[in-house]
Amino acid sequence: MDLKEIQNLIRFVAKSGASEVKLETGDVKITIKTGQDSETTIVQQMPMAAAPVVPAAPVAPVATPAEPAAPAAPAAAADDSKYITIKSPIIGTFYRKPSPDKPVFVEVGTEIKEGDVLCVIEAMKLFNEIESEVSGKIVKVLVDDASPVEFDQPLFMVDPS
Repeated sequence: MDLKEIQNLIRFVAKSGASEVKLETGDVKITIKTGQDSETTIVQQMPMAAAPVVPAAPVAPVATPAEPAAPAAPAAAADDSKYITIKSPIIGTFYRKPSPDKPVFVEVGTEIKEGDVLCVIEAMKLFNEIESEVSGKIVKVLVDDASPVEFDQPLFMVDPS
């Protein structure tokens, strides 16, 4: 496993929201642990390998630009408190469209009713339609199309008024 593959794996795990991933292939063992504040990667090569042990540097989430905006964060949180968050009921891959050639289910500004399909989440080759449990207007889509999502991960913000 080369460095580029390891870096891609780190990025994938960071996006997925998983807290720990262990991978063992041949003579390489990789453990990636993520936390609230940072991600840590440990790479070990078994003694039989000719290459030395390569510990990867810890990867911090891109939080540096957000730090100057920290005083404004409470104001933004107060604005978001009037919205309802629709969360993922399952782990899988989030899709905004029923198929690649179809339009998205909902856009920002779309009025929705209870039972309207908001997205599809693929889990184990099954496509699960996620329906709205509230009525209102979509104010924010929190997940990119074709991204992995975790259980209880926020997907949409809805203004119920």
